[in-house]
Amino acid sequence: MAALTRERADDGIEVLRLDRPEVRNAMDSGLLAELNAALAELAADATLKVLVISTTSERALSAGADVAEALDPAGGVARMEAFAALYAAIEAFPAPTIAVCVGNVVGAGAELAAGCDLRVAGDNLKLMFPGARLGVPVGPARLVPLVGLSKARELIFTGRVVDAAEADALGLLARTAPAAEAEAAALELARELAANPAAGLRHLKELFREYEGTKYRVARENAEIVEFQLEGAGLPYGGVGS
Repeated sequence: MAALTRERADDGIEVLRLDRPEVRNAMDSGLLAELNAALAELAADATLKVLVISTTSERALSAGADVAEALDPAGGVARMEAFAALYAAIEAFPAPTIAVCVGNVVGAGAELAAGCDLRVAGDNLKLMFPGARLGVPVGPARLVPLVGLSKARELIFTGRVVDAAEADALGLLARTAPAAEAEAAALELARELAANPAAGLRHLKELFREYEGTKYRVARENAEIVEFQLEGAGLPYGGVGS
C-alpha cells in the first residue's frame, strides 16, 4: 500500500502527503523509497513552481524513523542511506519547498521540515530534535542556519519539545494557523510564491544554498549518520521506541 499521496494543485504546485497515520507518519523503508522517487521525479520537472510537503493526518507531519520496522543489520544501513538521500534531495531541490508542520514533527520529521525552505505550523505543533537521546550525529546541518548556533545547541543537546509559539518566535515559521487549516495556509503561501517568475525563484534558491553552504553541511552530516549506522550504535530496528 502506498504511504505517500500526490496532488498537482493549480499554478504548478505539487503536494506530497505522508500517509501512515496509524504510526504518526513514522518513516519506514517503503515511505522513504516513495519520497525519494517522488523528489527525483519532481526535481526534473521544469513546470513545477513550488513543492508542499504535508500529511494526511493533523496528528503529525512525521514522528521520525519507524524504529519498529523489522530489519536486519544490512537493512538498517540501507534505511539510513535512504534518510541521507532524502536529506540531500530536499537540500538540493531546485524549486522552493514548504513543510506543513502539524502535530508531531520529530527526529527525521523535524529534519525534513528544517530542510525545507519555509514552514507553516499548526497550533498543535510538537517539534523535537531528539538525536542526542540516541547519540545520533544529526541536526546541526539544518538547524544552525535557521536559529543560530547557541539556540541550535540547546535544542539539539536537550531534545526538548518546541511548540508553535516558540517556533514562531525563533523565526522557524513563515505562517501559523489552526492545525486543521495549516495545509490551506501553506497552499496560500505557495500560490504567493508561484505568482513570481519560476526561473527567478530557482536562481534565488541556489544563491541561498551557496551563501549558507548548506550543500556542504548536509553532505558532511549525511556521512556521519551513515557511519553511525555502520560502526556505531545505529538507529534501532525491529523493536520499539521513538
